[in-house]
Amino acid sequence: MSSYKSNNQEAEDRQAAGSHLLKHSRIDPVTDSRVGLSVTHLPFHRSNRGMRRPFVNQLQLLRVTWITIALLALLVSMRRPAVSATVADAKAPVPVLVELFTSEGCSSCPPADEVLARLDTQPLQGVHAIVLSEHVTYWNQQGWHDPFSLDAVTDRQRQYGSRFNLNDVYTPQAVVDGSAEMNGSNGVKLGEAVLKAAATPKADLSIATAQWANGAMQFSVHGSANPDASLWAALAEDSAQVSVLHGENGGRTLHHVAVVRVLQEMGKASTDAKSPVSGKMLLLRPTNSKDAAKETGPIRLVVFLADRHSGRILAVVEQTVPRT
Repeated sequence: MSSYKSNNQEAEDRQAAGSHLLKHSRIDPVTDSRVGLSVTHLPFHRSNRGMRRPFVNQLQLLRVTWITIALLALLVSMRRPAVSATVADAKAPVPVLVELFTSEGCSSCPPADEVLARLDTQPLQGVHAIVLSEHVTYWNQQGWHDPFSLDAVTDRQRQYGSRFNLNDVYTPQAVVDGSAEMNGSNGVKLGEAVLKAAATPKADLSIATAQWANGAMQFSVHGSANPDASLWAALAEDSAQVSVLHGENGGRTLHHVAVVRVLQEMGKASTDAKSPVSGKMLLLRPTNSKDAAKETGPIRLVVFLADRHSGRILAVVEQTVPRT
């Protein structure tokens, strides 16, 4: 009996000692803010603390290492879409040529002129709309002679009429990248056509050494050779304002942007060193030199490659040049 009581007493003593150790040991819950987990560090038993500490420390180190790796992987995966979006946002907008065939003698044209001006100043996302206001001549017999009307513009619109199988040409007509046509007053349809055209990438084309001198534009062009394409160039007044005295718009003051003063085919985009896309110096002079000489504001130089068969715009670029 005494031996039994002695054993029980020893067990109770050991239990009391263990309770006392748990009560006075530092058992602090520590929260890892990186993962939001609560980790409790338990004390080691006094008799084997020296033997187990290195092993447990290694386990803790291994656990922290894996948690760190997992967190880094998570951060990388979270940042990846943002990096992709930044690259996409930084992508250069696609140039799209928008031609508006209009006339100051046409009463339905001013709304289309306003649509073109908005497209010029408020571009669609991902698109660089290069606009040209091209004034036709066949309204000049209706009471008002449009000072910006050009035979070359009328001829160009008639070519489009044949390509689009139209019964006749009309104003206001908008043509997008030489591939789609619609009423220029229909801003919604025009915007849709511009976005659709922007989905097709353009060939490389650049303007170099553009300079206004002696009433003419001197410049050179670099681009991809394409024997099936022609290089075109246009000079356009940056903006213009005209008080119309007669005709359907008599008594109105009309505002225009990118008013074409000359439109000219410069030659084939061939592989020949004399090709206009090979960097040789080119010269472009406004058709009505006397009228253009009165203008002192900046002038736009628009250069584009057009497929010789379909008329589709393969490349287009513009540069605004000061006149001195």
